[in-house]
Amino acid sequence: MNHLEIKIALYDKCKQWIANRRDKVENVIADIVESLENETKSSAGDKHETGRAMLQINREQVGAQLKEISKIEEALSKVDIKVVSDHVRLGSIVHTDNSSFFISISAGLLKTKDRSYYAIALSAPIGQLLLGKKKGDVIRFRENEITITSVY
Repeated sequence: MNHLEIKIALYDKCKQWIANRRDKVENVIADIVESLENETKSSAGDKHETGRAMLQINREQVGAQLKEISKIEEALSKVDIKVVSDHVRLGSIVHTDNSSFFISISAGLLKTKDRSYYAIALSAPIGQLLLGKKKGDVIRFRENEITITSVY
């Protein structure tokens, strides 16, 4: 795979990661809505009100998760995988002497045919350390020296 094909594959995996998270959260919301409807049908009283209040709190928490997913999706949309640069920036792939990174969103470990990559956001601690670095630069992360072997 050439550099662009790798970036496209990783970008698509990030999109899939977001879609999977969104699906899970939307399923939880649907379950909560169904439970709220069932609570409405049950008898009145303190127990009913407490159960309903708990479901409403859960619904708000899950709604916040959905907003966070939208922010992550927006961050991914700002990643320009077609730009090739000799320094680390949003959309870069960075190979080091012990790991490979896709600078995009914090989606964890992603695998292609040839290699595994950590999808990390620039706001992540290691993302901040890598930002602007070039091939041959060395960073210190968690008591380890990491040498950048390539950037594209």
